[in-house]
Parts: sequence; structure tokens; C-alpha cells
Amino acid sequence: MFGDLSGMMDKLKAAQQNVEDTKKRLDTVLIDGEAGNGKVKVTVTANRKVRDIKIDESLTDNEEIEDYLVMALNDALTRANSINEQELAAAAKDGMPNIPGMDGMF
Repeated sequence: MFGDLSGMMDKLKAAQQNVEDTKKRLDTVLIDGEAGNGKVKVTVTANRKVRDIKIDESLTDNEEIEDYLVMALNDALTRANSINEQELAAAAKDGMPNIPGMDGMF
């Protein structure tokens, strides 16, 4: 009914490894976000970890800094989330075994 079950299990293990490898690679993909015409810049990984924050010295108002920081982080994290989802979905799909009737599910 399911054909080569051992072969399918091997493909699933390979898919899982591919996803894990992709997660590690996404730690090296850096995405920048900025706000306030570049006065606040943040860098995050595609795994949504903050790597760097730069605040222009001309900014002295704490409330303004906080607002710009939130905007810059949201900008970078939105981009990182999109890349993360696309890459992990592709990694998982590439390794899935061909199971009859499951074509449109992944």
C-alpha cells in the first residue's frame, strides 16, 4: 500500500536533517532594519535573533529612541520572518517522500 516504507523513512530523516541544516544556515543570514532616516539601525538573523543595534548620537530623546527602535526591530523581524518561513518550508518540502494522495498537502 505504501511501497518502500524504509525508503520513505530515510527520506523523512533526510528532510529533517535538511531542515536542521537550514536553521543553522539561517543564523548566518543577516537582515537590517532601520527607522528615523537611518538614525536607528538593527541587524537580526533570519532566525529572528538580534545581532546589533546602532543609535545615532544625535538622538537624545529617550522616547524618540524607543519609538525608532521598535520600528526598526519590527521592520527587520518582519523581513526575517518571511525569509525564515520560505526557507524552512522549501527545506521540508524538498525532502518529503512521494506519498500517493498527499501531493497538495505540503
